[in-house]
Amino acid sequence: MKIRPLDDRLVVKQAEAETKTASGIVLPEGAKEKPTRGKVISTGPGKMLDSGKRSPIAVNVGDEVYYGKYAGTEIKVNDEKFVILRESDLLGVVVK
Repeated sequence: MKIRPLDDRLVVKQAEAETKTASGIVLPEGAKEKPTRGKVISTGPGKMLDSGKRSPIAVNVGDEVYYGKYAGTEIKVNDEKFVILRESDLLGVVVK
């Protein structure tokens, strides 16, 4: 199944939640924080402007991005977790 986001939305594959702290303590399932980093899987065509043209999306498929902790809508497809976000919910892009 493929997902095609609409307007200025993105589909982001969530990164795995951390299972250990930096000091090596193993975290139980209930203590794991929701991931706020992921990889862009697909993008919509862009937001429709008043002029009738579309504003291009600033990120590309394959970019790693950070987003707000409570941003977007989580979905599960074939046992994989994804988040559908608006472009404005992004906090930054990882530069390599």
